[in-house]
Amino acid sequence: MEIASKYDSYGVEDKWYDYWMKQGFFHSVPDEREPYCIVIPPPNVTGVLHMGHMLNNTIQDILVRRARMLGKNACWVPGTDHASIATEAKVVAKLREQGIDKASLTRDEFLEHAWEWKTKHGGIILDQLKKLGASCDWERTCFTMDDGLYDSVIDVFIDLYNKGLIYRGIRMVNWDPKALTAVSDEEVNYKEVNSKLYYVRYKVEGTQDEWITIATTRPETILGDTAICVHPEDERYSHLRGKRILVPLLNRSVPMIFDEYVDREFGTGALKVTPAHDINDYNLGLKYKLEVIDTFNPNGTMSEAARLFVGEDRFVVRRKITEELKNNGHIVKIEEYTNKVGYSERTDEVIEPRISVQWFMKMKELSKPALDMVEDDTILFHPAKYKNMYRHWMANVTDWCISRQLWWGQRIPAFYLPNGEFIVAKSKEEALAIARSKTEYRDAEITLDDLKQDEDVLDTWFSSWLWPISVFDGIRNPGNPDINYYYPTNDLITAPEIIFFWVARMIMAGWEYRKAIPFKNVYFTGIVRDKQGRKMSKSLGNSPEPLDLIRQNGADAVRVGMLLCSPAGNDLLYDDALIEQGRNFCNKLWNAMRLVKGWPVDDSLAQPEVNKVSVDWFNSAFNASLLNINALYDDYRLSEALMAAYKLVWDDFCSWFLEMIKPAYQQPIDRPTFEAVTGYFEKLLKVLHPFMPFITEEIWHILAERGSTESIMLSLQPVPDGYDQSLIDKFVFAEDVIMAVRNVRKEKNIPQKESIRLFIRKNNNEEPDTTFDTLVGKLCNISELGYVAEKVDGSVSFIVGSTEFFIPLTGTIDIAEELKKLEEELTYTTGFLGKVMQKLGNESFVNHAPAAVVDVERKKQEDAASRIRVLEEQIRGLKVQQQ
Repeated sequence: MEIASKYDSYGVEDKWYDYWMKQGFFHSVPDEREPYCIVIPPPNVTGVLHMGHMLNNTIQDILVRRARMLGKNACWVPGTDHASIATEAKVVAKLREQGIDKASLTRDEFLEHAWEWKTKHGGIILDQLKKLGASCDWERTCFTMDDGLYDSVIDVFIDLYNKGLIYRGIRMVNWDPKALTAVSDEEVNYKEVNSKLYYVRYKVEGTQDEWITIATTRPETILGDTAICVHPEDERYSHLRGKRILVPLLNRSVPMIFDEYVDREFGTGALKVTPAHDINDYNLGLKYKLEVIDTFNPNGTMSEAARLFVGEDRFVVRRKITEELKNNGHIVKIEEYTNKVGYSERTDEVIEPRISVQWFMKMKELSKPALDMVEDDTILFHPAKYKNMYRHWMANVTDWCISRQLWWGQRIPAFYLPNGEFIVAKSKEEALAIARSKTEYRDAEITLDDLKQDEDVLDTWFSSWLWPISVFDGIRNPGNPDINYYYPTNDLITAPEIIFFWVARMIMAGWEYRKAIPFKNVYFTGIVRDKQGRKMSKSLGNSPEPLDLIRQNGADAVRVGMLLCSPAGNDLLYDDALIEQGRNFCNKLWNAMRLVKGWPVDDSLAQPEVNKVSVDWFNSAFNASLLNINALYDDYRLSEALMAAYKLVWDDFCSWFLEMIKPAYQQPIDRPTFEAVTGYFEKLLKVLHPFMPFITEEIWHILAERGSTESIMLSLQPVPDGYDQSLIDKFVFAEDVIMAVRNVRKEKNIPQKESIRLFIRKNNNEEPDTTFDTLVGKLCNISELGYVAEKVDGSVSFIVGSTEFFIPLTGTIDIAEELKKLEEELTYTTGFLGKVMQKLGNESFVNHAPAAVVDVERKKQEDAASRIRVLEEQIRGLKVQQQ
């Protein structure tokens, strides 16, 4: 077959992905093999592929493909999250474009529009993942609003309510005025902003001209003040006990209260108390039975209770009320001030603390076993540093606000009776039956029409925390074959910013409903940033379009480029050069394949000694590298595993091994060497396949005849064999010699086709090692290679280790130039030896470093000292010639 001169990623990738799909290679069913399972962190149904998805799903695919090639029954479950807030916002915006107001629709009418939107847009990101090469079991694709997953969420709510872990109550919550819903503490991002600190004076009631000054960053909330509070030991205000204070602009009389909560050092030491709009003020309000005046509407405008600026936006009012306060003599001063402000994680809207009736889940009881399982390494975090973050949150966990004031999501299964009481049940019919069973309702004429279901839906994370269980229907059918086989899953790949939203809660759910961990390992990816360290975003214009990158460079190149600089848990500094490096690697593989396939094979040829030693060396180099790569996989150091494989292929195989055994121009290669080369090439493709699935499949099929249903992904990973470390070390020496000879040729303008002689003088009574002499002779075009006891006159010399090499040259040697070179090398080596001696002179290092590390330093000392002796001898000899 004719092999294309250039690798065509576009055609290759579509061809092989279609092939994999048609053959059903990604699909998994329980069998006798060891299972390996990953559940995808379900992207929002509103989402499209971004750079973070690319990194996360590349890592997942690497682990799944490798597990498949280790003989395991690999199952990667894909799916999407219904994303209540984000999706509802998208649907509302779409309706607005059509001239439809959500308020004009019934719930069912709105949900029809939402499902229509989901059907049209919901699968986009999953289709995009296929372009990346994701080997998901697409037959198992799930959506958190699918009937089975929906029912699982409802069943869990009812179960936890019946266990007393879910309750309904009035609490101060984080309110998102844009999404018009409560959000949990974990869904609030705190940002440091430049604000102003307003010093406002309040008049003491019943006095002519006595005032108390408070400091606030939110003057618009003054309209909801119901007390002024100071520290009981603050002598500045002790005379105000029993007094009342007038709220500016309203002249509302409020009490002066004294509580140790107040920080005497902040501002003036006097605090305005607004129970409706600050969690700490709310707690003070409860303690002192203060009036609660809610001055904000749900959308962040001023309510009727504010009395002033009714219907105007809170931030507009901040500016206006400041002017009013100034005009009425209440502003003392305004200072620049930096503080942290909470923003909605979903909409980036400034959060408004608000008192509201919500549903909550008790977390203390559930969190303890979930903390213990991470603390004792039953579940391993990679990197382990995230245990500290996890521990801090779990030790300070608060009850989870699980209700959202939306229509898109799992509707809370609570049904209200005419008297306001509620019954938690799976259906209205079941709720009615429960109601009629109660003594107080036994004789009442209650009908289905009398029951009203709660309008709220559950937090999206309340479905996501069940994901590893619910995708296998483990809530509704806890003993089914899938859940028993695939659960617990093996690895979770996710971002550290959702360690609380998702990771911790899945561990809780797993223990509550399976008495088992949901996964064994958690690999935390970093954030993809640009070269300047900025987080990638469309608003900054610094985020490339992932599908464009794939179209321009190929999926394999993008996967390699993304992973090369992505150590677990650390941010990735993206650079287009990384993708180019990935593309160049693909081209390197392709050209290596074309080179090997272009060699004619002669079965009558015996294997030359140089080829035999070259094959032996690469066998050892390969097995040593494979052991290292496997160890890096085991430690979840995937970026380093890729780099080790990259160096094995690029440096050892392509740059050295193929050159070492390459036949002369238009000459054939012997059969044993050719089979060794193609055999190792195939092994290398298998090592690379998890990282680069498309090009490895293509080359694997070109290297040898394959069956119509064969695939490299179904072949087994090579198993490390024994290796000769001394042979590897000897080649390192030979490599240095070859490079040194090439440097001499370059410096002296000696073309490669012109043969040269090479003489070697061993020092320190070392015995000559001739293992790679034939290789040096072949690659350096040496016509005569020999060992001598004395220096060879009329030669250019160089040193490797403590061994001297001489290349006789015709013509006159530039002694001054040679001396300069040797003296520079002597200066460097002397400095190097000094640093080694300094380290060995450190008693702490010698006594506490591993013995092997100390031995390496002593070997460096010995080699440097020998090299210095040889250099000094060469310099003396040249100076004698110079005289």
